[in-house]
Amino acid sequence: MSQGNGSTTHAGASAREDRFQGHDYYNIDELLNDDHLLARDAVRDWVKQEVSPIIEDYANRAECPTHLFKGLADIGAFGPSLPAKYGCGGMDEIAYGIIMQELERGDSGIRSMASVQGSLVMYPIYRFGSEEQKMKYLPKLASGELIGCFGLTEPDHGSNPSGMITNIKDDGDAYILNGAKMWITNSPVADIAVVWAKNEEGRIKGLIVEKGMKGFSTPEIHGKWSLRASITGELVFEDVRVPKSNVLPEVEGLKGPLSCLSKARYGIAWGAIGAGMDCYDSALRYSQERIQFGKPIGQFQLTQKKLAEMITELTKAQLLAWRLGTLANVGKATPAQISMAKRNNVHMALEIAREARQIHGGMGITNEYPIMRHMMNLETVLTYEGTHDIHLLITGMDVTGLNAFK
Repeated sequence: MSQGNGSTTHAGASAREDRFQGHDYYNIDELLNDDHLLARDAVRDWVKQEVSPIIEDYANRAECPTHLFKGLADIGAFGPSLPAKYGCGGMDEIAYGIIMQELERGDSGIRSMASVQGSLVMYPIYRFGSEEQKMKYLPKLASGELIGCFGLTEPDHGSNPSGMITNIKDDGDAYILNGAKMWITNSPVADIAVVWAKNEEGRIKGLIVEKGMKGFSTPEIHGKWSLRASITGELVFEDVRVPKSNVLPEVEGLKGPLSCLSKARYGIAWGAIGAGMDCYDSALRYSQERIQFGKPIGQFQLTQKKLAEMITELTKAQLLAWRLGTLANVGKATPAQISMAKRNNVHMALEIAREARQIHGGMGITNEYPIMRHMMNLETVLTYEGTHDIHLLITGMDVTGLNAFK
């Protein structure tokens, strides 16, 4: 493919250098406190130093940079809004969201590593676990000594988790666990799995399944074109004997896993902004440096239209996430509000990635720029933790009072 770069400025000459600058068109920083800004700057610096220089190579090889788990722990990315008593950050929900934003600015897979650990493993143990379980697991998860995963989705039950067939049967001081879970982030490297299964009465219970338990395996899923730097696998249970002391005592029913998903979806609503910002930042810079017909392509009306629409949508998403964060801080963010933000912001980021790819022209499909990697990642983010369409129906049910799922 000829790019016509012979006599024009080749804007990709130093593209591997992370020159990202934040974008805050509506001065939203003024709505943040010092802790929020310090957390953002610390995570942004870490991403520039530890993630950006290696992420294209890892994504290209479809390999997870598992050494980053320790770094994520060191910057407080695991359970940042959970209490300091358990080795966590003790920060508010806006700080948690900002950390997810900055991680996903680096890569959606890196944010997934952190949000699964914090929102889908640590949060249910904190919210529904016994004090003994909290003290046993949370400090080690916060420090990265233990890695966790979350088992809800099954091969035949994705958007309909209530149809799960993974089950437990009473066996004295333990339960016998059988079944399988699919599309599980971190599973092949996880030390523990928070697994949701039906008991003999058909009620959903949460269990902490530990690596090494007989009959428990975690085969890796290969062949992904998306989230290539994130490790994904299955959870397979063949007569796994799980002590009753590993059952989460404070919850029963679907509300347990769904509340965890709300926590994770909230983080995604912030995280997607980071991916969108990275694509916009790269497109803006490229438009100022790439010369065609004797002037920067950013001087052409159609390019300016793309960039103006990008920053408009980013700004709307930032305001949506910030308001959601203020509601979450006082316990007023509803699952339906979280669904709206997740759906809107991921779709926004994906559209920005597509427009940014056009601005970059042919260079946009190469790994000299982050655009295609973000675009492929966001295709998954659009689907996981509730698909784009499911979140639409959640909003529809909330505003009409009518259930389209039945």
